[in-house]
Amino acid sequence: MNVLIFEDEVPAYEKLVLLIEKELPECEIKGWARSVEEAKSLIDKTDQIDLVFSDIELLDGNSFEIYKAVDLECPIIFSTAFDQYLFDAFQVNGIAYLLKPYTRQKFQEAIEKYKTLFQSTEHSSLDANVIEELKSIIESDKKTYKKRFSVKKKGGIKILNVSDLIAFEANGDFCTALDKDVQKHIVNYTLGEIESKIDPSKFFRINRSEIINIDYIENIEPYFKNKLAIKMKTLSDPLYTSRAKTPLFRNWLDS
Repeated sequence: MNVLIFEDEVPAYEKLVLLIEKELPECEIKGWARSVEEAKSLIDKTDQIDLVFSDIELLDGNSFEIYKAVDLECPIIFSTAFDQYLFDAFQVNGIAYLLKPYTRQKFQEAIEKYKTLFQSTEHSSLDANVIEELKSIIESDKKTYKKRFSVKKKGGIKILNVSDLIAFEANGDFCTALDKDVQKHIVNYTLGEIESKIDPSKFFRINRSEIINIDYIENIEPYFKNKLAIKMKTLSDPLYTSRAKTPLFRNWLDS
């Protein structure tokens, strides 16, 4: 049984390989592509393809572009970080899916759906109308996150690039943003408002009062009562997850 994997994130690819080895030991992974163009080339070079695991967002665009350009006559198990409402379109057309971050149990369920729907029957390529429908849903659901905040200073207005911010800390009806130079800035949003405006793949609310940037995490160590101590670059003191946030934070790190 020949399998292809289209996934741009290395950790996600490695996780998927481990699950395939455990749950589908009869499979042979024939190739891995991280972009639309690499995937097209890989399909052309592979004689027989029985199953594809495909992320939706690849390095150079949307994976539905692959299936518009190439006549791929095998089932596809999609992985996606998009919301549940998308899945009606998948299910109507018998396509299995994995919602990131997914567990081994969810992987097993997707495999069972694949076996039930496809292994005992012939399958055909994805209908062009289905591809357009899914692509349309994905595009309409994309959210633009803030790239900068403007803050008032004595000398005027300062622009803070979100990528340069290590953390946000709640401070009543506003927040303090801490930049990579360990300078503090008052931002006129509540922590909840900031959480909804910044990219959740980069920022995580580790407790009631703090949000951190994954790009500045230096080290993570266990702490008492199921908490984690997080050492951030340029900060002398660690920040701590709450007990309730610890399992969610661990899952987020693996997504």
